[in-house]
Amino acid sequence: MSDPAPVPVTRNEDSLSGFLFALTAYLLWGFLPLYMKALAHIPPVEVIAHRVVWSVPVALAVLWVLGRTGDLRSAVRNPRMLAMGAVTAALISVNWGIYVWAIGSGHALDAALGYYINPLFSIFLGAVLLRERIGRWQGAAIALAVIAVAVLTWDAGRLPVVALALTLTWGFYAFLKKWLPIGPNQGFALEVLILLPLALGYMLWLWGAGGGHFLQGVAWDNALLIGCGIVTAGPLMIYANGAKRLRLSTIAIMQYIAPTMIFLTAVFVFDEPFSGVKLAAFGLIWGALVVYSLPLVSARFRDQV
Repeated sequence: MSDPAPVPVTRNEDSLSGFLFALTAYLLWGFLPLYMKALAHIPPVEVIAHRVVWSVPVALAVLWVLGRTGDLRSAVRNPRMLAMGAVTAALISVNWGIYVWAIGSGHALDAALGYYINPLFSIFLGAVLLRERIGRWQGAAIALAVIAVAVLTWDAGRLPVVALALTLTWGFYAFLKKWLPIGPNQGFALEVLILLPLALGYMLWLWGAGGGHFLQGVAWDNALLIGCGIVTAGPLMIYANGAKRLRLSTIAIMQYIAPTMIFLTAVFVFDEPFSGVKLAAFGLIWGALVVYSLPLVSARFRDQV
């Protein structure tokens, strides 16, 4: 799933159009496991290659419609921008790969856990890397999340690697994306263009080796792989338009929609095992998110009074 870092807002107020844009994006991300489950028989690396290749025309078409292709051309000519884009592109491709593998191999619950922890990890990164002050409520929320990870580690005898890998890759991606001096749509286009030679090279190598699933006679596979461009770029572009029309506090609360849908899909659709220990761990995470959200909600009410 691709839940991007919030983009700068032009006005510090919510709008109905912004809410609908963001809600649409989060719902699409919430349903994404169903799409990726249909691709579970295809190796994750091949799926990621197609996500990159078919995202390029979608991203470029959006920039052309918005009249922002000049920004992308400037970014491509800027070595510093290319270097920063290469780092964020590497992080998002690894995040995609872990996510696709997790859904296809029966670890959707781990994916949900990873995306639940994301906002708390972002607070931690801000404190460590930017020396931002952690409030009392935020500190309590982070402590609950650490306890939840400890509970899962104790139960399994190992760290919840999938969840933590998703948290780390997305957390650092979102953090670095804030420093990329380019708009979110242009930044996404830059990232997939940087990844395009690798993706095309891998696909050509697969065809040369007689492997791969694209154009091998299964029409459904072909359609799903081409559709990866829409399901990857579409929600991201929709989200970018919504985030500009919403307060950051609204976005912070709405970002729980997608992992909640992933969680429900894992338990009730994919029938993944959900033990009492996992229930306790998720309960701690949900409690942490409530604690984290309370100051945001109370601040909203104070602003409206």
